[in-house]
Amino acid sequence: MHRVQMLVRLTATAAVVLMGAGACAFAPSRERASAGAPVPVSATGETGASAPPDPTRRPATPAAKTAPKPTPTTKPTAPPAKAAVTGCPVGTKQRDVEVALAKLGGFGPVVVDGKQSAGDCRAIKKFQRRYGISPAEGRAGPTTADVAKRLAATDTRACDGGKRGTTFCVDLTHQTTWAVTNGRIVVGPTVTRTGMSGYATATGHYTITWRNLEEWSDKYEVWLPYWQHFTLGMGFHETTTYIHDRGIGSHGCVNLLPADARAYWKLGAVGTAVHIFGRRPGT
Repeated sequence: MHRVQMLVRLTATAAVVLMGAGACAFAPSRERASAGAPVPVSATGETGASAPPDPTRRPATPAAKTAPKPTPTTKPTAPPAKAAVTGCPVGTKQRDVEVALAKLGGFGPVVVDGKQSAGDCRAIKKFQRRYGISPAEGRAGPTTADVAKRLAATDTRACDGGKRGTTFCVDLTHQTTWAVTNGRIVVGPTVTRTGMSGYATATGHYTITWRNLEEWSDKYEVWLPYWQHFTLGMGFHETTTYIHDRGIGSHGCVNLLPADARAYWKLGAVGTAVHIFGRRPGT
């Protein structure tokens, strides 16, 4: 009897243990449920753009080494070819600019055929950047052609200075200027803009009488950077507006591009010679 009771008790205890193990193993606890279910993984092993991969998921077992590799039925698609570079836009003065740049030199090779090319494009852009032409996109338009032709037509021998020391030369006819030191051109020829109608820049031989890094004009209420006066309130200075706006002009001063104004300032001094000749069209 005693043995039978002992056997019944052992059987009941084993049943309780088995029921407890089953509950813990297959029913998620409150803590696990609140953390959320594992992120689903697609058949390709990717989780999608908005969810990270499940760090608890083991990677699929790789195929056996002896398994045959699938034979591709089509060849891989070749990457698309790069679009051809079209270069600079073609302007209405392409041939005129080519002729002038070929004469001037120094901006790269150009082919005088009236057609835009990669070489022409680079040369025109370089020319436009040097002379402050905007936009500097390589288009051979009217402004670029006008500047190029004026520079190409400038005769530096017309300035009778610079044999000793430095002379600032100004050609009013072509609206160009250059600096000569001991008979050698050291700046330019480059572009300028002089006095407009009613304010023509004086011609003749002068000298720089005073200089100021930044001169204030009481009459016109504007600062004049790199100011170098030569006569009657007229002087060289950095332009305060777009220098290629030919519809306007100065009140007698010789306007310079920023880089040229700095170059003239470094070269000049009180007593530097100035030779101005010719006549600006329309004055």
